[in-house]
Amino acid sequence: MVSTVLDERKLAVLRAIVEDYVATQEPVGSRALVDRHGLGVSPATVRNDMAVLEEEGFIAQPHTSAGRIPTDKGYRLFVDRLATVQRLSGPERRAIESFLEGAVDVDDVVQRSVRLLAQLTHQVALVQYPTLTRSTVRHVEVVPLDGTRVLVVLITSSGRVDQRIVELPEVLGEELLTDLRARLLGAALGQRLSDASTSVADLIETFRPSERPLVTAIVTTLTRAFSDERADERVAVGGAANLARFGTDFETSVKPVLEALEEHVVLLKLLGEATSPSTLTVRIGAEGPYEELATTSVVATTYGTEIEPLATLGVVGPTRMDYPGTMAAVRAVARYVGQTLSD
Repeated sequence: MVSTVLDERKLAVLRAIVEDYVATQEPVGSRALVDRHGLGVSPATVRNDMAVLEEEGFIAQPHTSAGRIPTDKGYRLFVDRLATVQRLSGPERRAIESFLEGAVDVDDVVQRSVRLLAQLTHQVALVQYPTLTRSTVRHVEVVPLDGTRVLVVLITSSGRVDQRIVELPEVLGEELLTDLRARLLGAALGQRLSDASTSVADLIETFRPSERPLVTAIVTTLTRAFSDERADERVAVGGAANLARFGTDFETSVKPVLEALEEHVVLLKLLGEATSPSTLTVRIGAEGPYEELATTSVVATTYGTEIEPLATLGVVGPTRMDYPGTMAAVRAVARYVGQTLSD
């Protein structure tokens, strides 16, 4: 059995190999590790540690090179035990906050977020639009326009605003308008969209027969808005060109990776394993769900709150990625997106 001191030393050697290989893309030799990392031992001792790490599958020797590179197993151990998630600098955090503060609606938040992630990580960024099956109704409003037209407004907890014009069979009186507003809010406020749809539809029978044609027209439009939001599962993609910077990291070419990322179901599957804003999901190489993406890693998390996670975001890049920096950027952007939407 290897002593604790030797175990810690081997972990330090593995950490150094991962950090150097990510930075240089060159296989790492024992002398370079001693020179650059101050490990406090001789190159011969480091070579022995590297031999054990290679035997256990954490590093490998590519071709006939004298250096070693991390394997997927090595990256996994690095992420699980060795990587310290970096803190973004003050200017970086302020830049994220100010960039997202300028967003005017949910679409704008998502598009800004995907650009931010791609710029911060130099990877392919993925941001799922709020999964609105989990959204609740924040506000419902009926606004009279001109003649027999009214504007129905739905605002969800995800921040989405849906506005629809309804043509009524006759003018909506002030008394009925006030009553209808109150009942719609009472039935829908705080409800999940699917539940709100049912509750609002049940209201029709509670009005007088003479009022029901007007109420039905408005309620029907509102329930359509609920249904449309439940069907929304879009994913925004940004920074695909960043993969070209890592062309040699892929066994054949980057083309199969880019083709896989064009598939909507692939994107949802990659992001789908993230379940909580407080945790990061990291899938390395063959741990992912698709063979075409076996040379990539995914870092993802959800945004929103622990009680109400809205959707997921993350990045896809080669397994030779800066895991601490990428994890920090994903976590920070998710936190700010959640705050922006809640505000």
